[in-house]
Amino acid sequence: MEKLKNQLITEKSIRLLQQNQYTFHVDSKLTKTEMKSWIEGFFAVKAGGINSSRVASRGKKRSKLSLNSTSKKKMIARLRANYSIPLFIN
Repeated sequence: MEKLKNQLITEKSIRLLQQNQYTFHVDSKLTKTEMKSWIEGFFAVKAGGINSSRVASRGKKRSKLSLNSTSKKKMIARLRANYSIPLFIN
């Protein structure tokens, strides 16, 4: 899927793995519904919920309008009990 860019590995995302939550950088136009259906189909798991947030790009100050178009989007997928994604270490 070209809309899923990569998994996000930070201290917080590693802590979230213990709670069965997985963090991804995604395309800024991707919706929660699309993300949930893709994760359930590709990894054969059941998602309990999806949280999303926009991450501002670093660098020069930008106007509010251009900040929204150049920002990245991060999604945290919470899986139901007894499911896990094998690419990540729990």
